[in-house]
Amino acid sequence: MRRIHVGNALSAFGLGFTVPYLYVYVAQVRGLGAMTAGLVLAVFAVAALIVLPFAGRAIVRRGPLPVLLAALVTAALGALSLGLAGNPTAVLAAAAALGAGQAVMQPALATMIVDCSTAETRSRAFATQFFLQNLGLGVGGLIGGHLVDTTRVSSFTLLFAIEAAMFLLLAVVLSTVRLPHGPRVGGAPQSAGGSWKRLLGNRAMVQLCVLGFVLFFACYGQFESGLSAYGVEAAGISTSALGSALAANTAMIVIAQFAVLKFVERQKRSRVIAAVGLIWAVAWVVAGYAGLGHGSREMATAAFVSTYALFGLGEAMLSPTVAPLVADLAPDGLAGQYNSAFALVKQLALAVGPAVGGPMGASLHAPYIVTFLLFSLGITYLALRLGRQLTAVQDQPWLARKRVVARGGAVAEPVAAEA
Repeated sequence: MRRIHVGNALSAFGLGFTVPYLYVYVAQVRGLGAMTAGLVLAVFAVAALIVLPFAGRAIVRRGPLPVLLAALVTAALGALSLGLAGNPTAVLAAAAALGAGQAVMQPALATMIVDCSTAETRSRAFATQFFLQNLGLGVGGLIGGHLVDTTRVSSFTLLFAIEAAMFLLLAVVLSTVRLPHGPRVGGAPQSAGGSWKRLLGNRAMVQLCVLGFVLFFACYGQFESGLSAYGVEAAGISTSALGSALAANTAMIVIAQFAVLKFVERQKRSRVIAAVGLIWAVAWVVAGYAGLGHGSREMATAAFVSTYALFGLGEAMLSPTVAPLVADLAPDGLAGQYNSAFALVKQLALAVGPAVGGPMGASLHAPYIVTFLLFSLGITYLALRLGRQLTAVQDQPWLARKRVVARGGAVAEPVAAEA
């Protein structure tokens, strides 16, 4: 587990070098224009949507480690090619490889964490993963900002080379991992259609996917599109203040993650997610004040930064809640399939979110705030509804741990089987 977390931090560190500067690199440094830069961002989403349905079946049949190693090599080649590409065709092909590799990493790493954890330690494991991801992205972005020079293509080539090196280093670290022999689907191989039919027959998982789409659409899908456009156009936020808001989001996650974990892991998961919906509703009200409250520019900036910090608090509550719930809903041997399905939902939300929120945040200021305030309240409703589909232990794994402690070691195995 420690090696998985170290490798995960390294990959996030590499991503932090390039993600904030991708648009500038393609549009301005390479001189390929805004249209090509927009297509590159779209290719990332399309590549993920294409490969994720197949990634789940590959993880189930081959195990997560071989799939992850293949994804890392693909992403490394894509990153290195992107740093060297000088024409639109080469840039788009490299972006497709990088996007596909990055997309497959998520469910593969999540499945490895599931295989190396128990129901009692899973929440903390995913919280640690999320903490290290944000720390790596933040540190990588900070260092990358000091290395980059828009007048020199070579500086961007260096950034992409470092990103590729981080992916390959992650592959080397994880190739030494010996995973526990988790359950695999035995007997006659299931068809992909049969596997998806089984997943869609799980009402709790379907409801969680719907909830996940709304979560990612209403929060992550707005960070760098609708909400930033709203801040600049409606609230008059400067670009430096926007950077401070993003830093506040990361800082909140890094500071609050483990403090929040102690509280969250003892609560019902459905109620924790419902509480996140209410926190984000408050965040949208604060954002409304920033852009529509007609206060001073300083007050608007403070409110806007607070909005991103509140979103970070909600994210810190979700990281030990949602991903472990996906794992607990998966039948034996199908964790990879369920993780890939949820990653697919996430990518759909991240593709649709900016397309809807961007234009609204830039021009329809009041409707934008009201719309996403309602979406946040919808998260609370959907979470409470999901809670009715979960077993007591799925909703509150702490109950199983308390039973094991109360009954003693002699009955630990039956309690685990019951759970």
